[in-house]
Amino acid sequence: MTAQESNPTGAVDGGPGTVPGLTAVLGGAGETARATAGRAVDERGRTTIADVVVVKIAGMAAREVPGVYDMGAGGLSRTIGAVRDRVPGGRPNVGRGVKVEVGERQAAVDLDLVVEYGVPIPEVAREVRANVIAAVERITGLEVVEVQVAVDDVHLPDDDAGAVADARVE
Repeated sequence: MTAQESNPTGAVDGGPGTVPGLTAVLGGAGETARATAGRAVDERGRTTIADVVVVKIAGMAAREVPGVYDMGAGGLSRTIGAVRDRVPGGRPNVGRGVKVEVGERQAAVDLDLVVEYGVPIPEVAREVRANVIAAVERITGLEVVEVQVAVDDVHLPDDDAGAVADARVE
């Protein structure tokens, strides 16, 4: 008996008449998958996602949230990053302030943020968490099991005035 005969609905796992471990044709498109532990495994190859990919996605998603001024722990690392960002031909480091652990199906993210003065920090953290989870899960297909947010500093409006005065040429 083939998987198609035992499983006329094309369901991979969990439906009536399925036989775990047998090969089944899914969706009528000719894509073949094997039922193993409740998930479909593509027989044509394996996809791996590097940590740096998740770092960049999480960094970009966190920076999209209003109220996030910068990312990264410690004033020295942010200062070096700001200098690097201003160098002609230099690229901003979207991974600054982001640490990840990536497994085969799951990811965990740690973020270090600098928020704007006056924004409600719990609300910004909640929005950052939601945006990072949505972006990482949508782009990579990995389940995000946790996003830890640490607010390391608050950017004050006067901080920009000092930087502009120091950068001015007479």
